[in-house]
Order: sequence, then C-alpha cells, then structure tokens
Amino acid sequence: MFQNFAVIFDMDGVIVDNSSFHVRAWNLFLQSKGVIFNEDMKRKVFGSTNREHLEFFLKRKLSDLQVQEYENEKEQIYRNLYESEIKPVRGLVSFLTLLTENNIPVALATSAPKVNIDFVLEKTGTLKFFHRIFDASSVLKGKPDPEIYHKAIDSLGMGPGRTIIIEDSVNGIHAAQAAGAKVIAITTTHQADELPTVDLIISDFEKLTIPVLRKLL
Repeated sequence: MFQNFAVIFDMDGVIVDNSSFHVRAWNLFLQSKGVIFNEDMKRKVFGSTNREHLEFFLKRKLSDLQVQEYENEKEQIYRNLYESEIKPVRGLVSFLTLLTENNIPVALATSAPKVNIDFVLEKTGTLKFFHRIFDASSVLKGKPDPEIYHKAIDSLGMGPGRTIIIEDSVNGIHAAQAAGAKVIAITTTHQADELPTVDLIISDFEKLTIPVLRKLL
C-alpha cells in the first residue's frame, strides 16, 4: 500500500547514538590546537556545519583549504574513536525496513561531511534504505537554517505538511520546524526537557509504527 507521506532522518544522534564520540573528538582536536574545549563549546557542537563549528571554536575566519584540512583531521579522530563501537540506534533497521515495505520515501539530511556519512551508513548497513542523501556540501547554510530540509522535502515530493523529520539536536529541530515539517525528536543527545516542543518524542525506534506516524500528519 502506498503511503502519502515521507520521512527524513538526520544522521548523527538519529541513525547512531554518537554524540559523546563527537565531543571526545572535538576535545582531542582542539587540545592539539591549544584551545580548551569548555562546556559552552560542547553545547554548540551539534547541528551546524564543521565550518561554523571550527570558526566559532578557533575564533577566526578560515579559508576553504583550512576548513577541509581541519575537518579531515577532526573527523578522522572521531572515526578512529567510534569504529569499534558503532551500531544503529535500537529499532532503527526494523523501522527502516517497515518504511520500505510500505513504500514510504525516505531521505537523509545531515550536516556531516560525506566521508562520515559513508562511514556510518556502511558500518550500520543502512545505505540501501535512503532514496536521497543531503550533506554539508549540499547547502550554503547549516542548521538551524532550514535550507537542507527544504531541499530534502522537495526531493521526496510530498510537501512539508506530509513530511516527518526525525532529529536529535536543538538546531536540527528548529531547522525542521522552519521547513514546515512534522518533527519527531529522539533523546540521544538531549533529555526531553532540554528540547523544544515537537510533535513526538522517542527514546529509540522500537515503538514507531505506521499508525503512529499517520497520527502526526
């Protein structure tokens, strides 16, 4: 049966529960640059692009070459830390299978660089589920700007009112809401009381069903 709605996933904190590994990687990277990674920085790690993170943390504008060099360095640290621990969020693969079986269009829209997307989707065996993939290179502005979600919604053809976005970060939630979609927040990166008001809050994917999704629309 064809379902007339679409689902878009963020990646970090949604496909995988990896926020602590990104925090550790930023800490090690910034230490190597003589920068102390404080609590305020930790709160700003999630949702934006690496260029935005790097320029905020290092307190200066960077050339494209510098951004690429620093991004490669930091993300290699992250992958080295996470490779032996990586696994999909509980219930994710069954949920993605359910969406596929019900002919529901699915996309991935993440601020992560392509090398991390390849790493995560390969290691979790989830690449086959995503009809469209949008990454940091797809947009000029990172979340909370809704640009990436506008593009992902347009690509799936259901319109914002028939699209559900699954997010973990405050920036991501704001971006999804600004794009006009329904929003499910997953509590991997933040506790429920730290999140903006959304349409549904989940801790994992085990209880997500087609009827649950349809009630959001």
